[in-house]
Amino acid sequence: MKKILVTGKGSYIGTHFIEELSKYPKDYQVDELEMRDDDWKQHDFSAYDVVYHVAGLAHSTPDESQRALYYRVNTDLTYEVAKKAKEAGVKQFIFMSSIIVYGSGKIGEDRVITKDTPLTPDNFYGDSKKQAEIKILPLEDENFKLVIVRPPMIYGPNSKGNYPLLAKFAKKTILFPTLENKRSMLFLGNLIAFIKLMIDNEEHGIFCRKIKNMYPVRAW
Repeated sequence: MKKILVTGKGSYIGTHFIEELSKYPKDYQVDELEMRDDDWKQHDFSAYDVVYHVAGLAHSTPDESQRALYYRVNTDLTYEVAKKAKEAGVKQFIFMSSIIVYGSGKIGEDRVITKDTPLTPDNFYGDSKKQAEIKILPLEDENFKLVIVRPPMIYGPNSKGNYPLLAKFAKKTILFPTLENKRSMLFLGNLIAFIKLMIDNEEHGIFCRKIKNMYPVRAW
Protein backbone atom coordinates (compact mmCIF):
# COMPACT_ATOMS: atom_id res chain seq x y z
CA MET A 1 0.00 0.00 0.00
CA LYS A 2 1.20 3.50 -0.91
CA LYS A 3 0.79 6.11 1.81
CA ILE A 4 0.33 9.56 0.30
CA LEU A 5 0.14 13.00 1.89
CA VAL A 6 -1.55 15.79 -0.09
CA THR A 7 -0.31 19.16 1.13
CA GLY A 8 -2.95 21.80 0.49
CA LYS A 9 -6.27 20.90 2.07
CA GLY A 10 -9.41 21.56 0.06
CA SER A 11 -7.66 22.33 -3.24
CA TYR A 12 -9.51 21.60 -6.48
CA ILE A 13 -6.96 19.11 -7.81
CA GLY A 14 -6.14 17.60 -4.43
CA THR A 15 -9.78 16.98 -3.53
CA HIS A 16 -10.52 15.16 -6.78
CA PHE A 17 -7.25 13.24 -6.52
CA ILE A 18 -8.25 11.97 -3.08
CA GLU A 19 -11.70 11.03 -4.32
CA GLU A 20 -10.23 9.00 -7.16
CA LEU A 21 -7.73 7.10 -5.03
CA SER A 22 -10.39 6.36 -2.42
CA LYS A 23 -11.75 3.88 -4.96
CA TYR A 24 -8.71 1.70 -4.24
CA PRO A 25 -8.60 1.40 -0.43
CA LYS A 26 -6.31 -1.64 -0.54
CA ASP A 27 -3.72 0.16 -2.65
CA TYR A 28 -3.62 3.71 -1.28
CA GLN A 29 -3.95 5.57 1.97
CA VAL A 30 -4.30 9.30 1.32
CA ASP A 31 -4.28 12.08 3.91
CA GLU A 32 -4.41 15.82 3.35
CA LEU A 33 -2.75 18.56 5.33
CA GLU A 34 -3.79 22.18 5.88
CA MET A 35 -1.00 24.60 4.93
CA ARG A 36 -2.53 27.98 5.80
CA ASP A 37 -0.61 28.29 9.08
CA ASP A 38 2.57 26.85 10.56
CA ASP A 39 0.89 23.88 12.25
CA TRP A 40 1.90 21.69 9.29
CA LYS A 41 5.50 21.84 10.50
CA GLN A 42 4.54 19.65 13.45
CA HIS A 43 3.02 16.95 11.24
CA ASP A 44 4.94 13.67 11.03
CA PHE A 45 5.91 13.06 7.41
CA SER A 46 7.80 9.84 8.15
CA ALA A 47 4.68 7.69 7.72
CA TYR A 48 4.36 8.54 4.02
CA ASP A 49 5.86 7.20 0.81
CA VAL A 50 4.77 10.17 -1.29
CA VAL A 51 4.08 13.86 -0.71
CA TYR A 52 1.91 15.47 -3.40
CA HIS A 53 2.33 19.23 -3.02
CA VAL A 54 -0.62 21.11 -4.53
CA ALA A 55 -0.71 24.10 -2.16
CA GLY A 56 -0.07 27.37 -3.96
CA LEU A 57 -1.35 30.66 -5.32
CA ALA A 58 -2.43 31.00 -8.94
CA HIS A 59 -3.53 33.99 -10.97
CA SER A 60 -2.44 34.82 -14.52
CA THR A 61 -2.23 38.55 -13.70
CA PRO A 62 -1.49 38.90 -9.97
CA ASP A 63 -1.58 42.27 -8.25
CA GLU A 64 1.82 43.79 -7.54
CA SER A 65 0.93 44.09 -3.86
CA GLN A 66 0.94 40.27 -3.66
CA ARG A 67 4.47 39.77 -4.98
CA ALA A 68 6.04 38.85 -1.61
CA LEU A 69 3.13 36.53 -0.78
CA TYR A 70 3.49 34.62 -4.04
CA TYR A 71 7.18 33.96 -3.42
CA ARG A 72 6.47 33.00 0.18
CA VAL A 73 3.77 30.48 -0.76
CA ASN A 74 4.80 29.23 -4.19
CA THR A 75 8.58 29.24 -3.72
CA ASP A 76 9.58 29.17 -0.06
CA LEU A 77 6.76 26.94 1.19
CA THR A 78 7.38 24.43 -1.60
CA TYR A 79 11.03 24.18 -0.66
CA GLU A 80 10.27 23.90 3.07
CA VAL A 81 7.79 21.08 2.47
CA ALA A 82 10.14 19.23 0.12
CA LYS A 83 13.04 19.56 2.57
CA LYS A 84 10.92 18.29 5.44
CA ALA A 85 9.72 15.38 3.31
CA LYS A 86 13.27 14.38 2.43
CA GLU A 87 14.47 14.63 6.02
CA ALA A 88 11.54 12.41 7.09
CA GLY A 89 12.49 9.69 4.61
CA VAL A 90 9.67 10.26 2.08
CA LYS A 91 10.60 8.50 -1.15
CA GLN A 92 8.86 10.71 -3.72
CA PHE A 93 7.87 14.39 -3.88
CA ILE A 94 5.42 15.56 -6.56
CA PHE A 95 5.25 19.31 -7.19
CA MET A 96 2.46 20.99 -9.13
CA SER A 97 4.31 23.68 -11.04
CA SER A 98 2.68 25.32 -14.08
CA ILE A 99 3.10 25.85 -17.81
CA ILE A 100 3.22 29.53 -16.85
CA VAL A 101 6.98 29.10 -16.21
CA TYR A 102 7.45 29.30 -20.00
CA GLY A 103 5.75 32.68 -20.30
CA SER A 104 3.12 33.64 -22.87
CA GLY A 105 5.24 34.19 -25.94
CA LYS A 106 4.65 36.94 -28.49
CA ILE A 107 1.16 37.92 -29.59
CA GLY A 108 0.33 36.59 -33.06
CA GLU A 109 3.22 34.15 -33.07
CA ASP A 110 2.70 30.38 -32.99
CA ARG A 111 4.49 28.79 -30.07
CA VAL A 112 5.10 25.11 -29.48
CA ILE A 113 6.72 24.20 -26.18
CA THR A 114 9.42 21.53 -26.38
CA LYS A 115 12.04 20.18 -23.99
CA ASP A 116 14.37 22.95 -25.20
CA THR A 117 11.98 25.86 -24.58
CA PRO A 118 13.57 28.26 -22.06
CA LEU A 119 11.78 29.29 -18.89
CA THR A 120 10.87 32.96 -19.41
CA PRO A 121 7.89 33.72 -17.13
CA ASP A 122 6.02 36.96 -17.77
CA ASN A 123 5.33 37.86 -14.16
CA PHE A 124 6.14 36.99 -10.57
CA TYR A 125 3.48 34.26 -10.48
CA GLY A 126 5.35 32.34 -13.16
CA ASP A 127 8.70 33.23 -11.67
CA SER A 128 7.62 32.05 -8.21
CA LYS A 129 6.94 28.61 -9.71
CA LYS A 130 10.22 28.66 -11.62
CA GLN A 131 12.17 29.58 -8.49
CA ALA A 132 10.45 26.77 -6.58
CA GLU A 133 11.66 24.28 -9.18
CA ILE A 134 15.19 25.67 -8.97
CA LYS A 135 15.24 25.39 -5.18
CA ILE A 136 13.92 21.83 -4.89
CA LEU A 137 15.90 20.23 -7.73
CA PRO A 138 19.15 19.93 -5.71
CA LEU A 139 17.26 17.92 -3.07
CA GLU A 140 16.82 14.94 -5.36
CA ASP A 141 19.00 11.86 -4.89
CA GLU A 142 18.60 8.10 -5.26
CA ASN A 143 16.43 7.96 -2.14
CA PHE A 144 14.32 11.04 -2.84
CA LYS A 145 12.67 11.25 -6.25
CA LEU A 146 11.22 14.48 -7.61
CA VAL A 147 8.34 14.77 -10.05
CA ILE A 148 7.71 18.30 -11.34
CA VAL A 149 4.54 18.72 -13.37
CA ARG A 150 3.93 21.77 -15.56
CA PRO A 151 0.27 21.47 -16.57
CA PRO A 152 -1.64 23.97 -18.71
CA MET A 153 -5.14 25.19 -17.87
CA ILE A 154 -7.05 22.43 -16.07
CA TYR A 155 -10.72 21.87 -16.81
CA GLY A 156 -13.22 19.45 -15.33
CA PRO A 157 -16.27 19.22 -13.05
CA ASN A 158 -16.82 22.49 -11.16
CA SER A 159 -13.53 23.89 -12.42
CA LYS A 160 -12.65 27.54 -11.91
CA GLY A 161 -10.94 30.13 -14.07
CA ASN A 162 -11.38 31.05 -17.73
CA TYR A 163 -12.63 27.72 -19.05
CA PRO A 164 -16.01 27.61 -17.23
CA LEU A 165 -16.58 31.28 -18.12
CA LEU A 166 -16.01 30.51 -21.79
CA ALA A 167 -18.22 27.42 -21.61
CA LYS A 168 -21.01 29.43 -19.97
CA PHE A 169 -20.75 32.09 -22.63
CA ALA A 170 -20.87 29.49 -25.42
CA LYS A 171 -24.10 28.01 -24.01
CA LYS A 172 -25.91 31.35 -23.88
CA THR A 173 -24.73 33.23 -26.95
CA ILE A 174 -26.47 32.91 -30.31
CA LEU A 175 -23.30 33.62 -32.28
CA PHE A 176 -19.87 32.20 -31.60
CA PRO A 177 -16.72 32.80 -33.69
CA THR A 178 -15.07 29.95 -35.54
CA LEU A 179 -11.54 29.83 -34.19
CA GLU A 180 -8.79 27.25 -34.22
CA ASN A 181 -7.83 26.75 -30.60
CA LYS A 182 -4.09 26.76 -30.09
CA ARG A 183 -4.04 26.91 -26.33
CA SER A 184 -3.26 23.67 -24.56
CA MET A 185 -5.71 22.43 -21.94
CA LEU A 186 -5.77 19.32 -19.77
CA PHE A 187 -8.75 17.41 -18.42
CA LEU A 188 -8.65 16.95 -14.67
CA GLY A 189 -9.25 13.20 -14.91
CA ASN A 190 -6.27 12.78 -17.22
CA LEU A 191 -4.04 14.74 -14.86
CA ILE A 192 -5.10 12.58 -11.92
CA ALA A 193 -4.49 9.41 -13.93
CA PHE A 194 -1.03 10.72 -14.79
CA ILE A 195 -0.17 11.51 -11.16
CA LYS A 196 -1.37 8.07 -10.15
CA LEU A 197 0.92 6.56 -12.79
CA MET A 198 3.86 8.59 -11.48
CA ILE A 199 3.24 7.16 -8.02
CA ASP A 200 2.69 3.58 -9.16
CA ASN A 201 5.86 3.56 -11.26
CA GLU A 202 7.89 5.61 -8.76
CA GLU A 203 8.88 7.99 -11.54
CA HIS A 204 10.99 11.12 -11.42
CA GLY A 205 11.58 13.98 -13.82
CA ILE A 206 9.96 17.14 -15.18
CA PHE A 207 6.80 16.71 -17.24
CA CYS A 208 4.79 19.04 -19.45
CA ARG A 209 1.58 18.73 -21.48
CA LYS A 210 2.16 18.05 -25.19
CA ILE A 211 -0.88 17.69 -27.46
CA LYS A 212 -2.43 14.45 -26.18
CA ASN A 213 -0.32 13.44 -23.22
CA MET A 214 2.26 14.44 -20.66
CA TYR A 215 5.83 14.12 -21.85
CA PRO A 216 9.16 14.32 -20.02
CA VAL A 217 10.92 17.65 -20.31
CA ARG A 218 13.79 16.32 -18.27
CA ALA A 219 14.41 12.97 -16.66
CA TRP A 220 17.35 11.84 -14.63
